[in-house]
Amino acid sequence: MEIDDIRALSDDELRDELHETHRELMNLRFRAATMQLANVNQVRRARKRIARINTVMRERELAAGIA
Repeated sequence: MEIDDIRALSDDELRDELHETHRELMNLRFRAATMQLANVNQVRRARKRIARINTVMRERELAAGIA
């Protein structure tokens, strides 16, 4: 998911996406620990997606004047 796609989401959709990505990251970590994960780069991608979502949420907070 690109940053433009994330910015197009509403606030509620961002929270839902963040929750789902956290859940996905947890599952990926368990699969990596049990050697069931073929592509370990998925963990990195999930972490980056979480960072992007948090960045967009913070940008919106700052734009709204909430510090």
